[in-house]
Amino acid sequence: MKSSTYEFERAFLCDKAFLSENTKGRLKQIEPCPVRTEFQRDRDRIIHSKSFRRLMHKMQVFLAPEGDHYRTRLTHTLEVAQIARTIARALRLNEDLTEACALGHDLGHTPFGHSGERALNTLLEKCGGFRHNEQSLRVVDLLENGGEGLNLTYEVRDGIVCHTGDVQAQTLEGCIIKYADRIAYVNHDIDDASRAGLLRNDDIPHSISEVLGDSHGERISSLVQAVIRHGFENGIGLDEPYATAFSDLRAFMFEKVYSNKTAKSEDDKVYNMISLLFSYFTSHPEEIPHEYVKHADRDGLHRAAADYIAGMTDRYAIGCFESLYVPKVWQYK
Repeated sequence: MKSSTYEFERAFLCDKAFLSENTKGRLKQIEPCPVRTEFQRDRDRIIHSKSFRRLMHKMQVFLAPEGDHYRTRLTHTLEVAQIARTIARALRLNEDLTEACALGHDLGHTPFGHSGERALNTLLEKCGGFRHNEQSLRVVDLLENGGEGLNLTYEVRDGIVCHTGDVQAQTLEGCIIKYADRIAYVNHDIDDASRAGLLRNDDIPHSISEVLGDSHGERISSLVQAVIRHGFENGIGLDEPYATAFSDLRAFMFEKVYSNKTAKSEDDKVYNMISLLFSYFTSHPEEIPHEYVKHADRDGLHRAAADYIAGMTDRYAIGCFESLYVPKVWQYK
């Protein structure tokens, strides 16, 4: 069955697509699967991982929002995967590779979104800092599966670590993730900010709306089609005037939402909580689970503590903090 998949890829995918049979392989070689390609196996390994399941309890933008319909890191990831697959299919690129990169791109994200990331980056300033894309690679290479890692293919690992765009991915499929990620988060953050009462749809400047559209669906459709029209001859990107309109929309969101005092009112509390957890676990390494502390001899105790904290969900971090630092009512038994 797998040979027929390889034949399908050769027949259907464009000449710039990365074929599954050409993978550079894994850090540790394994027996081939008789049914799935290596990228399909990577997708499945990610979906079945504990770090993927924990994404459901990690917030996206708003800390501890009231309501059931705000995005989590998991729903964000699923939206990125959907957008990325749409683009890959339209461009006749490898959809399985694209999907695996998308599903794994945020596995290393901290509790409390970028507030948590900034806190750990400050705490690890003398140890190389903390960036969630690098942590995602660390998760799949070292921390998952009881500290053994998921042993993913080179191409998926590259797409995961390069999704922020600071370094360009080596495959076109990996390059898609940067745009799918940004299209997803900017648009769903507009939706969540409107739900929170921080933003109205008509607050978006008319110069942006007349290019991208007025609704959530119109904006996503406009941007996805702009990526597809741009093609890949000059790399994955957006054609004009959509590139300029999207850049203006991101700038608008950073000003009105991502730096909004109401949305970020709890940031100092996040920093203080993570700082105290970091201090505690660097002083009590025996309380760090094995899969995190097993690499301390190589990478240092500070990194091990950060690995553990970064893997926590929002509610687990709060519960851990309360058990360590909040006094409990004493009861005589």
